[in-house]
Amino acid sequence: MRSIWKGALSFGLIHIPVRLYSASKTRELKFKLLHKQDLSEIRYARICKADGKEIPWEEIVKGYEYEPGDFVIMTEEDFEKANVKKTRTIEIIDFTKEDQIDTIYYDTPYFLEPEKGAAKAYSLLYEALKRSKKVAVGHFVFRQHEHLGVIRVHENLLVLHQLRYESEILDAKELNIPKSPILKNELDMATKLIDQLTKPFNPKAYSDSYTDEIKAMIKKKAKGERVSIQKGEEKPEKVRDILSLLKSSLKQKKEGVKKTAKKRKAA
Repeated sequence: MRSIWKGALSFGLIHIPVRLYSASKTRELKFKLLHKQDLSEIRYARICKADGKEIPWEEIVKGYEYEPGDFVIMTEEDFEKANVKKTRTIEIIDFTKEDQIDTIYYDTPYFLEPEKGAAKAYSLLYEALKRSKKVAVGHFVFRQHEHLGVIRVHENLLVLHQLRYESEILDAKELNIPKSPILKNELDMATKLIDQLTKPFNPKAYSDSYTDEIKAMIKKKAKGERVSIQKGEEKPEKVRDILSLLKSSLKQKKEGVKKTAKKRKAA
């Protein structure tokens, strides 16, 4: 695993040199764009608008248009010079209870690893967060932007979660969310169904089955096999009798539990 940033965790007068690692990966299927006629690969080109010529990466710079047609060129050194401390420090400014942060603010996770000689300070922060059941809130600069982040205990290490700022969350007031009257027996039945379907969260129990099906389809097509279209269940346009649907769902769940119990006994 290769680190993508190194600097220090800072709170009070304590500085903990750390390295940052990506804690997640993309799971998309990678498709290449091809020319339909001969299946030759299509590539993206960096074309200069002025002369129509392709420009190599080494001749490309970042420019900020502060007035129409007038640009200020910024280099990587300029971004670091803007605030050296911020570009090299994850500065903890607050501590709070984890449940105080709405999950809508959570974005990208990163692993934090202590640099050589920082193990004791790292362990101290880890154990203090674990005992207090708190998370640390701080700022850090990464990829030319200052981010808000949360440092929390995860298994045997510290994880930094990049957070979205309040200004990045879109206002949902424009959405039409109607208030519909709910009968007590409907709510009781829905709650009962939720209780029956409730179990401890196990991330290993979930997978991207759609991607698995696409991969299986690709494998069949590569062998020249015919791919059949599977028809899914048609959903009714409107739910007219929600109570009967809840009852059917509860009945279906009970029958499923009985079948599973019988299989276990037989085994």
